Amino acid sequence: MMTTVSPAPLAEPFYRRVQDRLRRTLQREGHDGLLMLATGNVIYATGFFHSANERPVGAWVPVDGEPILFVPLLEKENAEDGWIADVRTYDEFPGVVHPVLWMLGEIGRRRVAVDTLPVKLLDAARDGVAALAVTDLVERQRYVKEPEELLLTRTAARYADLCLEAILSGTADIVRGGGTELDILAHGMGTASAALSRDHAAAFGRTKLGITGTVHTGPRGALPHGKVIARRPSPGETMIAGIGASLGGYHAESGATFVLGDPNADQRRCLDAMQASNDAAIAALRPGAACTAVNDAALEPIKAAGLGDTLRHRIGHGMGIEGHEAPWLAPGDVTVVAPGMVFSNEPGIYRPGIDGYRTITSMIVGENGVEVPSRFIPVHPWEKRVITL
Repeated sequence: MMTTVSPAPLAEPFYRRVQDRLRRTLQREGHDGLLMLATGNVIYATGFFHSANERPVGAWVPVDGEPILFVPLLEKENAEDGWIADVRTYDEFPGVVHPVLWMLGEIGRRRVAVDTLPVKLLDAARDGVAALAVTDLVERQRYVKEPEELLLTRTAARYADLCLEAILSGTADIVRGGGTELDILAHGMGTASAALSRDHAAAFGRTKLGITGTVHTGPRGALPHGKVIARRPSPGETMIAGIGASLGGYHAESGATFVLGDPNADQRRCLDAMQASNDAAIAALRPGAACTAVNDAALEPIKAAGLGDTLRHRIGHGMGIEGHEAPWLAPGDVTVVAPGMVFSNEPGIYRPGIDGYRTITSMIVGENGVEVPSRFIPVHPWEKRVITL
């Protein structure tokens, strides 16, 4: 009998393992420690969930010793509620001394690595330390997820799928009643958000959890990042729904193209090309492959169908603490695919003034193949996404 493992918020043992791996690399590279300022990196290495704004938050991980969390005074109690014992505060931004320079002063004259730094602070920062190096060490470590992280991604994907299920089952009645893109999206997101809150809000309330999404119909489907508006769909149009879900700070995506009424021959050609592209991405995503090569293989079926001029974006992106993060399944990214990496799979066809098509699944790279935790597309090929009005 298979045992179902319930997800839990990541805790101190996980973050200590993250920091220990960082320390080993820092030591090899000759640094005394790492100051993280990028929001995603701070959350990944400490578990301190916070909203990014003009007030910087920093985390110092020394090669020897305990970490320090630097926060504005208004975040003091929130930071002290976590596992890091040494929490230091500054009064306000911008301050007489810039908060980042204050952090470097607290660290002292050491060989400091930093993940990001405003250009205007570079000279002053260099003057305040023994040596300063800007590094993407944390970003690279985030590429490969641990089992606890993957469990959060798998679980989040189920709620993105649930939103699509609600859209599939509810759209016909909404359209018949004169509803709009806004109404369709509200129905799907309301269903999924209520379920996510019911199942996980008690345990994950201090982390990031939620549902986001878009719905575009007819010619507006040709706008990959268009706004959702009060547009009433019409019979014969396509409808794209793109849904994101987060649990414990980790993201997953699911998306689908629906057809309102029987698809015509041209729409079928596009839908078939989309499915072939989706399948090609899964086939190409193997350990040892270059990310750029996966992108090329995935987009080839769309080009082969004579639709190459409709392409507007890569096949996918990494996901984790951030909904979009490296590595990228895109031209120019030569990162080698490895087990534990998480990517989106987003074939898209966009025809301005006519229509658009996009599907989205989340993919987890395994030793011998790809796991697809987003099950809506595998369970609902395009023939099952035809909505009868």
